[in-house]
Amino acid sequence: MKITDVKTFVVGNPPPSFGGTWFLFVKLTTDSGVVGYGEAYNSTISPQIMRKVVEDIAERWLVGQDPHHIEKFFRRAYSGGFTQRPDVTVMGAVSALEMACWDIIGKEADKPVYQLLGGQVHEKLRSYTYIYPKPALGETSDIYWNAEASAERAAEYVADGYTAVKFDPVAPYTSFDPRQLSLEQLDLGEKFVRLVREAVGSKADLLFGTHGQMTPTSAVRLAKRLEPYDPLWLEEPVPPDMPENMGFVQQHTSIPIASGERLTTKYEFQRLLVNRAANILQMNLGRVGGLLEAKKIAGMAETFHAQIAPHLYCGPIVGAANIQLATCSPNFLILECIQAFGGFHAQILKKPIQWENGYIVPSSEPGLGVELNEEVAESHAYEGNELHLNMGRDPLIV
Repeated sequence: MKITDVKTFVVGNPPPSFGGTWFLFVKLTTDSGVVGYGEAYNSTISPQIMRKVVEDIAERWLVGQDPHHIEKFFRRAYSGGFTQRPDVTVMGAVSALEMACWDIIGKEADKPVYQLLGGQVHEKLRSYTYIYPKPALGETSDIYWNAEASAERAAEYVADGYTAVKFDPVAPYTSFDPRQLSLEQLDLGEKFVRLVREAVGSKADLLFGTHGQMTPTSAVRLAKRLEPYDPLWLEEPVPPDMPENMGFVQQHTSIPIASGERLTTKYEFQRLLVNRAANILQMNLGRVGGLLEAKKIAGMAETFHAQIAPHLYCGPIVGAANIQLATCSPNFLILECIQAFGGFHAQILKKPIQWENGYIVPSSEPGLGVELNEEVAESHAYEGNELHLNMGRDPLIV
């Protein structure tokens, strides 16, 4: 079996655009007609340039090759151009192509990918969602900083079956972070966890999802205020480039630290583990280097008694890859969902991901268990050049 063709889709995500303004999908086709789909999670360059990166890496290292040779592909792409170091842009492309290879491998074997990566461990997967606004009711992103409205929405999610909700009320985050949070921001963070805890009681865990905007000492100040409400985690409290500093935060709080969405390859996650910087690893399958790389990281985490909680802020094919990893990993904790994978996240697939009463039911279909609806993808082509995610361009004045 050989890969003969690669095609990319840059797809606009219609409002309210939960998961990002656009998604980047890839399709690989083999000489036997088997098709595999993947998705890149990338926010460093425009999607029009990123699709060229995906196509270049595919044509350079995959076309004409057997998709079963995952290790060869990874090593060649990781080392291409005399690099051999983590690169989030290259690894975003590698991740998309690697999961498409696994989709082909699973279809060829007539097995879900999780059966080929150790077998099914979990029959269903606990999930959580961010607290999102309801645009149909006129709500805006203001809910992200409105403790009362967020607490009310959290209670609604718990009634739907969720057993955890996430929020980040101490945003924004800028290119000039980390910073000391203001007293007003510290007060708001504490108020959020207090009101959400009162709203959900012990029926749901609270996930405080910061984005690296704090200095280590500021993170400790915030954590001390949050500890009485027992959050399940404090996410990426400091920037990801110095895991030693994240380790400092973990040493000074009882709240578990979660991190990993901005990291790629086993080498960066190894630094998290050896520095005792995080006990919950949040790899994104569209950035980390692919399913096999993520499985290696999950195995490393087991030796530290750490758990995995795959990250998702992109499209549902990364979501499907997350599900494959979670299903076969003994140290799985919880999966991030974009609500219940409804709306455009369902429309872009031929058959939506199955979410029931707070849990995902892993598909028994071969490969990744989902198929891109190419007609929908092409009818929502995105021609813009916005980055997938943005940070504030100027320092925050407090």
